[in-house]
Amino acid sequence: MTSELSVGDEVARREITVDRARLVRYAGASGDFNPIHWNDRVATSVGLPGVIAHGMWTMGAAASVVADWAGDPGAVLDYQVRFTRPVPVPDPGAATVEVVAVVGALDPEAGTARIDLTVAVDGVRVLGKAQAVVRLSRG
Repeated sequence: MTSELSVGDEVARREITVDRARLVRYAGASGDFNPIHWNDRVATSVGLPGVIAHGMWTMGAAASVVADWAGDPGAVLDYQVRFTRPVPVPDPGAATVEVVAVVGALDPEAGTARIDLTVAVDGVRVLGKAQAVVRLSRG
């Protein structure tokens, strides 16, 4: 990160895959054992297309792209998203979440950048208004 950043610059891009095994591990780590994240019958009975990824997993996966770019998770001062669509996770197989991070605004006085994220699966946004405020390193 340098002072040479400009609004509109793409700073990171990553594809992150999620399969059913990852959902099980996330459920264990988070304590979120809602059956819509592991049982197709339950998920479809409530109108979902099938098992879906945890919203907080999706949010965290996108945030990791920003934290990695910043070089320090502590540099992410604020992070907010709106959940717009679920991430269906097929079995067998996996879903691929594409994250693109772009500089949305710069505040030279505060030494921060607002990073706007596009988070999509198969070209469809799954998080809306995903934004992080990052403290830029001096120098």
